[in-house]
Parts: sequence; C-alpha cells; structure tokens
Amino acid sequence: MERQDLVQSAARLGSAAPEAVAEFAAKREAIVADVNARLLDRTDIGALVGPGNFDLMKDNHANHARFIESILSAYHPATLVDTILWVFRTYRTRGFQAAYWTVQLNAWADVLQQHLSAPSFNAVRPLYEWMIVNTPHFANLTEPGPHEDHRVQVS
Repeated sequence: MERQDLVQSAARLGSAAPEAVAEFAAKREAIVADVNARLLDRTDIGALVGPGNFDLMKDNHANHARFIESILSAYHPATLVDTILWVFRTYRTRGFQAAYWTVQLNAWADVLQQHLSAPSFNAVRPLYEWMIVNTPHFANLTEPGPHEDHRVQVS
C-alpha cells in the first residue's frame, strides 16, 4: 500500500463530534499518564523503544494526544497520513521498533475506553482502529534502506 492509498482509506474517517473532542481534551493529561504507565510496566519496553528512549517515548505520547485532538476536531486525511509517516521515520531513526506502534496504539485504545464515555469513545475508536490496521503499511513505507527515498512522497 502506498501513501495515496492510505490517504484514500483515511478519507472514509472524519471529524468527531465536538462533545467527544471536548471530553478527549479535558481528559488528555490523565490518558497520557495512563498510557505512559501501561507501557513503562511492560518488560519489553526497552527493546521496543531502544536504550535511553523512555523520555522520548513519553514526549511522543504527549504529542500524539495533542495531534489526535487536533485531527479529531479538524480532520484532514493527508495531514493524518503524512504526520504518521513522519513520526514512524523520525522515531525509527532514534531506535524505536515498528512493533512499538502496535503496542502503543492498542494501549491508547484500551486507556481511551476506560477514560471516555461510551459516545466519545465510539467517536474516537474508528481512528485508532484505522491506525492499528494500517501500522504494517506505515512500517513498510518507512522501512530504512536503499528504496526509502522513492516510497514515501509527502505532498
């Protein structure tokens, strides 16, 4: 799957209801704290994020929450895809393994379900399901190697 295929797939998602975005924003810090705690409790987290990258991981989670809040309120599929591709490329060069995103996104989905009301969670869940399903495609498109420069074209 190429970038444009991901953008077309993401176009089937959309903005969340303002009430869901407001609830997400109000609970964002507690959600981030729970995601951090959940991941730091994993025995394999060092292998997933690389040596010395725990603070970078926590920064990623805080940035992720702010980005998701903005995407939920003003949805733009190309921005979503291009940002995710940038994050994968950037963090993988810092030692993060592709498997980290599957673990991380599943943790987000679980924590969001615990923190958000059912209507708000149901408004946010499709975005996380889409990211989880497409994690292998993001990983493939950002795989380091000689083919990298022609695989991802950011518009």
